[in-house]
Amino acid sequence: MIIQNIDWYIIILYFIASLSIGLYMSKRAGKDTGSFFLSGRNLPWWIAGTSMVATTFAADTPLAVTELVSKQGVAGNWLWWNMLFGGMLTVFFFARLWRRAGIVTDAEFVAIRYSGKAANFLRGFRAVYIGIFMNVVVMAWVNLAMVKIVHIMFPDLTIFGHKAFYILGMDFSAPLVVVAGLMLFTALYSSLSGLMGVALTDSFQFIMAMTGSIVLAIFAVNHVGGISGMEQSLSKMKWVFDFFPSIDNGTNTGTATGMLRLGVTAIVAYFGVQWWASWYPGAEPGGGGYVAQRMMSAKNEKHSLLATLWFQIAHFALRPWPWILVALATLIMYPHATDKGATYVMAIRDLMPAGLLGLLLAAFLAAYMSTIASQTVWGASYIINDLFKPFVKPGASEKYYVKISRLTTVLLMFFSIIVTTQFSQISDAWKFILACSGGIGLVLLLRWFWWRVNAWSEISAMIAPYAVYPILKYNGVSFEDSLIIIVAWSTVVWLTVTFLTAPTSKEKLTSFYKRIHPGGMGWKKIAAENPNVQADTGYGRLFANWALGTILVSFVLFGFGKIIFKDYFIGLVLISIGLIAGFGIYKNMSKMGWEKIAD
Repeated sequence: MIIQNIDWYIIILYFIASLSIGLYMSKRAGKDTGSFFLSGRNLPWWIAGTSMVATTFAADTPLAVTELVSKQGVAGNWLWWNMLFGGMLTVFFFARLWRRAGIVTDAEFVAIRYSGKAANFLRGFRAVYIGIFMNVVVMAWVNLAMVKIVHIMFPDLTIFGHKAFYILGMDFSAPLVVVAGLMLFTALYSSLSGLMGVALTDSFQFIMAMTGSIVLAIFAVNHVGGISGMEQSLSKMKWVFDFFPSIDNGTNTGTATGMLRLGVTAIVAYFGVQWWASWYPGAEPGGGGYVAQRMMSAKNEKHSLLATLWFQIAHFALRPWPWILVALATLIMYPHATDKGATYVMAIRDLMPAGLLGLLLAAFLAAYMSTIASQTVWGASYIINDLFKPFVKPGASEKYYVKISRLTTVLLMFFSIIVTTQFSQISDAWKFILACSGGIGLVLLLRWFWWRVNAWSEISAMIAPYAVYPILKYNGVSFEDSLIIIVAWSTVVWLTVTFLTAPTSKEKLTSFYKRIHPGGMGWKKIAAENPNVQADTGYGRLFANWALGTILVSFVLFGFGKIIFKDYFIGLVLISIGLIAGFGIYKNMSKMGWEKIAD
């Protein structure tokens, strides 16, 4: 592989376009923190939703999918496809509530929902734990993937004649130095433009990243003889084409053949527990993090709902197949590769001609930078809005807070580079996050719909997993068993703590109910005291929409898959059923009066 001048021109043009958006939006973002973090709450649904999708399309995503497919076939993707169930709950039950809340971050929700010193502690704790600790770990994970990409594409890379630098007791390889430079550039445009600039850049970067993924898939499939040639070459591994896992009597998620076989415990863990019980970036129960930030930045409740629906469709139904096709092709191209995830990058290196190689490299830069930009702006919003402004220096000017916000985005990136040097691999980090957040999901859902949930409910649910996780880990308990045990334990703990501690003050509950008017049986006590508040209704239709939304996305996903593998009739039938489900959602929303919300 030799990078030609045209490849460098394409990469440079990409950097110029990204920086131009940041410079153009910098004046608007500098007005106040609402403009910087929420774009003035005026994002249309297609920009807000696309920004969500782009953020979840990190540099490590296609590599992770390639590794899943190589080990467990197409069905291996159910380890993240199951999150669709929770995502659809967010669309129809929570997106409109987040927009209605009128807050800047999901951590600020604590201030409008709970009362007392426990609420203050929880808000500050969430700002530090999620905005700094978890955020930096996620960014370090994404950095490691980009370091791998740079290393594969430029194996002999040196900077000033050195392949590595030893600074402050830490090793900085040449690829990591390049990644640090990419982060600084990302910090420049994201700290200038705030969320509006990041969202617009995300849309541009998502189009680039998806175009690159599709182009690579076409070249990879053609290289192995088309779909027919792929199926023939992998005829001894037919299980890789299965869309669904087989059911086993045991609990192991793999066999000697590689086929994904799930036992009863694993089925319960992945399909019955994980999607609603655990916190995970981008798939928080009820929405949260940068997803909630986009929902709160939408023009109105309708745009918030549509943005989140578009996110689910694009995230689960449209994006995976180009990655999956490349992953299947690399099984043929690199059968003996030890690092299966890296074979995705090897395919770029070995298949792309001049010009298209530059496009693919720019696409990977786009995927990487969109995630890093969103993570830093989101993390900075926690630090400023939920730690600095209420507790460190309250009462300062908005321009001062914007200035500190811009500085914070740069500092977050710096810390993430430091953390990146301390890891060699983070392949099991997602399991750690899911297990140690087991049980908090139910609190995040019920706090909107049950008045009795209080600040201590969240605090205890966040802490409870750490009391049993080390024991389970030490005794070698599987992830699936651990998840179920932790969720059961955490649920008992937070329910017990809830009823042993005082409820949120009546004044705060009344204020929240008047502001959000969520409705439902869980607010019956407060509703009786506020008969003039028009509470939400139509939960039966919302549950129907949740089911229809799940059918829409899953049937379109597998319909496209069937068409790709030349089962045209079944594919068209599945897509048709999905579209019918989408029409059912439209009719339900119309009957609920959603079309009356102004665009």
